[in-house]
Amino acid sequence: MLQIYNTLSRSKQAFKPIEPGKVKMYVCGMTVYDFCHIGHARVMIVFDMVVRWLRASGYEVVYVRNITDIDDKIINRAIENGEPIAALTQRFIDAMHADSDELGLMHPDHEPRATDYIAQMQGLIGRLIEKELAYQGEDGDVNFAVRLFPEYGRLSGKSLDELNAGERVAVGGGKRDPLDFVLWKSAKAEEPADTRWKSPWGEGRPGWHIECSAMSCDLLGEHFDIHGGGADLQFPHHENEIAQSEGALYGQDHKASDQPFVNYWMHNGHIRVNEEKMSKSLGNFFLIRDVLKNFDPEVLRFFMLRAHYRSPINYSDAQLEEARSGLVRLYTALAQVPLSNKPVDPHSPWAKRFADAMNDDFNTPEAIAALFDLASEVNRAQGDEKAQLANTLKGLAGTLNFLQRDPTVFLQEGSRGGDAGLSVAAIEEQIAARVAAKQAKDFAKADLIRKTLLEQGVVLEDKPGGLTEWRRS
Repeated sequence: MLQIYNTLSRSKQAFKPIEPGKVKMYVCGMTVYDFCHIGHARVMIVFDMVVRWLRASGYEVVYVRNITDIDDKIINRAIENGEPIAALTQRFIDAMHADSDELGLMHPDHEPRATDYIAQMQGLIGRLIEKELAYQGEDGDVNFAVRLFPEYGRLSGKSLDELNAGERVAVGGGKRDPLDFVLWKSAKAEEPADTRWKSPWGEGRPGWHIECSAMSCDLLGEHFDIHGGGADLQFPHHENEIAQSEGALYGQDHKASDQPFVNYWMHNGHIRVNEEKMSKSLGNFFLIRDVLKNFDPEVLRFFMLRAHYRSPINYSDAQLEEARSGLVRLYTALAQVPLSNKPVDPHSPWAKRFADAMNDDFNTPEAIAALFDLASEVNRAQGDEKAQLANTLKGLAGTLNFLQRDPTVFLQEGSRGGDAGLSVAAIEEQIAARVAAKQAKDFAKADLIRKTLLEQGVVLEDKPGGLTEWRRS
């Protein structure tokens, strides 16, 4: 049975969907004012993996990942560029889709944009005001009254007193309490017309937190199975989502025994660079499209999933090179083996080991370790057994969207992305020259060609019958 680590309970729990056989999952997506970096890639890759395994396990999954297309960063960037909000956000939505497609990721079933859900957000804010959990301040902003929601702090594990001690926002303007957060931002005179909407509280725009509550509840209902996102969203974003969603449903009388907004909260770990959290403020972030100039998309996916989704990852080119070498090893096991698309026998020991790992909170490191051990068995086997094991390897890896390409193509062209080194034609020309040198018994020249190619990342393997195969190292 699938076990999921639930951030809310701080423990692994047996997964029991609300509706048998069906899973409703919402993941916080991107704020589209710039190109996606590898931190975004990790969120996309991790929850793509989760959906793939849930579907492979027989669940019908509805996967929602939102797009934030209105917030302060977007407004500031649009003003800097002198362009309309819609033009800016569409450009980066298109870029995000291009990055996702390049990475070989599935599209979410629904990809709601915040600006298409203003009415739903206003409806949710109205319910919170009616239940006296929200108020309009003197500055026109509508805020959520945190202290009136008794369950606040469950997700972060912090009490209101602890949160208050760490809160640096001074009471003033429209807030009654420094812990309160904005639901509706009153429009400022200097802000462009395309950044404001009419509302019962005057012209303005939604706060960030209310967006996800409105979109998830509209598409999945007020109670659904899984909510995911990066670890940095646990507080305050997801904490606030719980407060406003359950507050709108239950009001101030909310009890711990009431049905929760979400049953399972999942958070993926940070990307670190030189042991520091990757962030734009530190200038140590890497765009997906820049990484893919030097590394194949499958290598980046493999790098991400070699680590457990909840663990931090230290990013470097050396780590990506190590991941590439691992993929080369797996593809090499499949090379020159007749492969079919026969389904994997779920009762085989390899399938069971793989499934046991994935059902243990999506333990991809253990699942990938099983693939490496299976690859070693493929290399040792002969005949029909070799073909059967190779098909099992390809089939199990396919659950994670690995090893689905022609092995020879990957080994010769696909492992380095844009930095492929020598062209195929140049390599084959050198191989032909080496064959000619061997035929002329000029073995010194033949050895020099092999050595020179190896220094350029090309490994030659001589096969019976005078055939020479090659791959990139």
